[in-house]
Order: sequence, then structure tokens, then C-alpha cells
Amino acid sequence: MTLRIEREAATGVALVTLDRPEKLNAIDLETADGLGSLWRELRFDENVRAAVLTGAGTRAFCTGIDRGMTVPQPPSPYAVDDPLLRIGPKANDLWKPVIAAVEGMACGGAFYLLGEAEFVVASREATFFDPHTTYGMVSAYEAIAMAQRMPFGEVARMSLMGTAERVSAERAYAVGLVSEVTEPGGAVAAALRSAAVVAAYPTEAVQGTVRAVWSAKEAARTQAMAQAPALIALGNLSPERQAELFEGRASGGGNGGAGGAPRVR
Repeated sequence: MTLRIEREAATGVALVTLDRPEKLNAIDLETADGLGSLWRELRFDENVRAAVLTGAGTRAFCTGIDRGMTVPQPPSPYAVDDPLLRIGPKANDLWKPVIAAVEGMACGGAFYLLGEAEFVVASREATFFDPHTTYGMVSAYEAIAMAQRMPFGEVARMSLMGTAERVSAERAYAVGLVSEVTEPGGAVAAALRSAAVVAAYPTEAVQGTVRAVWSAKEAARTQAMAQAPALIALGNLSPERQAELFEGRASGGGNGGAGGAPRVR
């Protein structure tokens, strides 16, 4: 089992736990499918009015996609399947509030989840970073998600610095990524307290407010997300293939089209 869910009938809150601590709660295909199914299930569960999302153990909330797995890809240079695009509550049309509780590391693909939570509670020992550029990969969806929460310069710094710099919980709080910092081990309890407060309010008012908050930036987010696949496809090409494209343009050889399959993020 890669996911655990505990429903508390008295409060109307569900605690969802990524349960792969031996893999630092990295997301494989089973976990990705499970998250999508779970969020869709919660849409119809009238007894759950809010949710808290966390990771098992204290070493990591989530470290993104499990790099040890193979992601099947369609035989087309114009289509790349990214299973992480389907793991968030908003991607599955769930508009009940979700609060993320972070202990330890949150990096890379973890931002797909943090980006779709209403707010984030973090332990003082939590750290946030995006390793993509370090490994020659484009940070697109992660950076777009964080741009909805953090100032431009902070997003750019975290995305560009890669593994060379980790953002502390205190810094994340200062720039707006985190809304509450707790003592070590206290993030889940604090998130559950907030979720219980929200779950006690009238459902229609809460979900309508969630939709209103998200609508404030949805147009810009949608436009940015539409550009991400092309940026990833070109930026993740091998240096040899990028050199070929550059040489083709330099010699006047058309637009250089992006042949070959991009690396999976």
C-alpha cells in the first residue's frame, strides 16, 4: 500500500498519507493512480469536508517522482505523459480544502501537490528545493505552481539554484509558501486543527470560497501550463540533439523541429 487514508467522522477531516517512507515518499505509478482515485472518491464523500495531506516518517513529505520507475510514453513526439499532472486535488476536480503538512524534505514533484493545496503547514526542520536544473532538466510545472504562492524572485532563485540551496521553513514562511511553522513533529497536528475548523463551517460557503481564491490566478496559471510541455520537450533534449538543432537554425535549416523523445521528469 502506497497511500493511507484515515477519516475522522467527528471532525469531517480525512488524513491522507503518502506511505513510502523507504523511498522518501517518492511517487510511483501506483501512488499517482491512487492519489487521483482518492481525490475523485472524496468528491462524493459527504462525511469528508476537508483533508490534510502529509508523508510518512519525518525525513520527507515527498521527493517527487520515483526516478527508478519507467513511465510508458505514447509513440508521438507531440505527446509526453507526466503522471504527476494527475495527482493533485484540483486536477481531479476536488474543491474541498486540502492542507499540506510538511515534515522533512519537499522537493521536485512534491510541488505538484503543494501547489494544489489551499495552504501549507511545515515543521521547523522542513526544507524545500527543486533539483531539476542541477540534473539538466527544465523546471516548468513546479515553477508554475510555486509562482502562484511566492514572489517572482524567490521562485526563480529556488528553481535555478537546484540542489545547491534549500529553502528553510522559516524562509518559506517569510515568502508566503508556508502559512504556519511548527516544532518538529507537529505539522500534522497543526494542519488537522486548522482542517477541523474549516470543516465545521457550512460546506457551500467553504467550497465556494476555495473556488473564488483559485479563480484569482487561474487565467495566468492556465496560460503558463499550456507553454510548459514545449519548454520541457526542448530543454530536456540531450546536449547533442540541442547542438544539432542550433546548427540547423544557424545554417538556415528551417525551424529545427524537436525530434526524439524528451527525458521523463
